[in-house]
Amino acid sequence: MSILCGCCPLLECVYCLGCVRWAYKRCLYTAGHDSKDWGLATTHEFEPVPRLCRYILSVYEDDIRNPLWEPPDGYGMNPDWLLLKKTYEDTQGRAPAYILYLDHDHRDVVVAIRGLNLAKESDYAVLLDNKLGERKFDGGYVHNGLLKAAGWVLDEECKVLRELVVKYPSYTLTFAGHSLGSGVATMLALLVVRHPYRLGNIERKRVRCFAIAPARCMSLNLAVRYADVINSIVLQDDFLPRTATPLEDIFKSLFCLPCLLCIRCMKDTCVPEQKMLKDPRRLYAPGRMYHIVERKPCRLGRFPPVVKTAVPVDGRFEHIVLSCNATSDHAIIWIEREAQRALNLMLEKEKRMEIPEKQRMERQESLAREHNLEYKAALRRAVTLDVPHADSISSEYGTFDKEDETEEEEEDEEEETESIASMVGESSSVRPSYKRRRNRGVSWDELIESLFERDQSGNLTFEKSDSRRR
Repeated sequence: MSILCGCCPLLECVYCLGCVRWAYKRCLYTAGHDSKDWGLATTHEFEPVPRLCRYILSVYEDDIRNPLWEPPDGYGMNPDWLLLKKTYEDTQGRAPAYILYLDHDHRDVVVAIRGLNLAKESDYAVLLDNKLGERKFDGGYVHNGLLKAAGWVLDEECKVLRELVVKYPSYTLTFAGHSLGSGVATMLALLVVRHPYRLGNIERKRVRCFAIAPARCMSLNLAVRYADVINSIVLQDDFLPRTATPLEDIFKSLFCLPCLLCIRCMKDTCVPEQKMLKDPRRLYAPGRMYHIVERKPCRLGRFPPVVKTAVPVDGRFEHIVLSCNATSDHAIIWIEREAQRALNLMLEKEKRMEIPEKQRMERQESLAREHNLEYKAALRRAVTLDVPHADSISSEYGTFDKEDETEEEEEDEEEETESIASMVGESSSVRPSYKRRRNRGVSWDELIESLFERDQSGNLTFEKSDSRRR
């Protein structure tokens, strides 16, 4: 009895300390932590986001020619270019409603998919059709229900999309969706990239996906490997990209959502991130991330929005932010409004700088190279962190050729050797024999012996070149 009396206070103390630790970490954690080390997005890469948000909003209209919920600046769409619109009656609940729009102004074929309809049981059925590790895809795991919905959409519109892709070879093919639709759009992009022959062997670089307020629908290795195709847009504190709880569990407990989020938040806070990365079935928000930040911690009101972007591996929106805006930031209306504000600020800044057209084109080319380097760095980071299946697929995208790595390392080593030689002013003193030894790895003692020589007293001096010895 005395042992039990002594254990109970001890357990209570441990429990209280755990709660205090959780509360301390949660209070200090804000949305700005997610993207504090990311770079700023540019006008060129972020320009499609507010426009695609308006296209998604147009799916909610019964008649685009007589809109009822039109934004202040309109949808920016030509009704004559709207090729088709599929309602829930047309999809028979197998997929959310969507439209196919041919955007001649921006040379783009757009498939826009609406978000979750709380009044439609079929949308819940799509979300509930999944278990962790149920569906494998291209060396990783994806959400089963979303993949099935995307497969149905692709089967239905395959013929039309193939004709458009062949007829307009300079146009891009863009899949865009919000919330539930973002998951379907992401799976569509995966299917098209993985099976390009279905759309006339479309090139990978012509396929794009913009997931607005994305659901966590794919494993980490896929999220990083397809970052050159898929872009995810997150507004400040949006809960869905941060909710690692399986979507089916969330919507089973819809009426207890705040309680569920709090419990899940407490659990994720106490689980080490390394353990999360080791789980191959854990799903993540897909692709390259764009984070719209408009509020600061302990500050009231909204600030001019700033858009940051990166291809993160660790720290990819792992923790829920305890904020009163966690659900409102998920609304497509707010995302469109803040994305447009951010774009206007970018355009205004660019106009003040008055960048010439030639320099703008050069900047876009350099940006593409920077994104490619960042993309490769993210892939290497995934391998370094031992993310499951990060390097198991032999593919042109998402894996590394060890021979290429060795060649790059040898080139870097030769550059280091040349720079060391130039520092001492004797590039000829670095002999080819030393470079060969350098490629197989040398110690500091060998490096010093190759660059210096000892005088009669045993002190180190610079090695003289052959010309000076003559």
